[in-house]
Amino acid sequence: MEKRSVDVAVLSDLHLGTYGSKAAEVLNYLRSIAPQMLILNGDIIDAWQFTKRYFPQSHMAVLKEVLAMMGRGTRVVYITGNHDEILRRYCDIQLGNFQLTDKLVIEINKKTTWIFHGDVFDNTTKGAAKIWAKLGSSGYGCLILINRVINRLMKCIGRDRVSLSKTVMAGVNRAYKVNEFETTAAEIAIDKKYDYVICGHIHQPQQRVVETEKGKVMYLNSGDWVEHLTALEFYQNDWHIYTYDEAQFRHVRPDTEKPVLNVVTDEINFYVSSLAI
Repeated sequence: MEKRSVDVAVLSDLHLGTYGSKAAEVLNYLRSIAPQMLILNGDIIDAWQFTKRYFPQSHMAVLKEVLAMMGRGTRVVYITGNHDEILRRYCDIQLGNFQLTDKLVIEINKKTTWIFHGDVFDNTTKGAAKIWAKLGSSGYGCLILINRVINRLMKCIGRDRVSLSKTVMAGVNRAYKVNEFETTAAEIAIDKKYDYVICGHIHQPQQRVVETEKGKVMYLNSGDWVEHLTALEFYQNDWHIYTYDEAQFRHVRPDTEKPVLNVVTDEINFYVSSLAI
């Protein structure tokens, strides 16, 4: 498969190390693109549910592919989330093409994009409520396993797949008041005079303009690689939501040799800095 050239790709909520992570699909996607910058926007490795008994080869292959992309010239920025918050103690380090941080601003062609995971607005991930959040995360993982068994049975009897976990997540998002989450992020971005704001965390891909009396901003969410299999891509001077299509990768061999990426950086000007919220 020929690689698509994109300026920036943003992925969040891979939850590697859990049963729900669609690592094989993530790997296919990463091998299909040639970005100048790859931004991993939190909850990439799920430290909340991490166990030595479960970290399949397909999950390790995703990490190896990210390293390979760095070796081919792609700049990789890892923004921490709540499930990989253990990495926050090491934030603001940079090693070659790799940067670890908890928030990021990039300037592309004189337009600024503010990127962070989004759990800073979620009180359920803080204090005593964090215990319940971790229990809920474990329950969600169990529900995904149950969902897989149900779908095997549905396939045997010729019925369509169902997604109980997706339904539950949608209910949680309604209770969590996703619109308030998005509006809060957008209002802060407007105050800071940013053109775009990108979050993850709520597993809900989104692209919409939020306007207040102080101005407007484009709010985007990169979704997840558990249910929606989405990412954000910047090309042709704008942001776009990418949705994984299994049919496009049906005949892709997983062990095909990958060409060396020739990265051209003269056509796009990146300015990267870490800013406080």
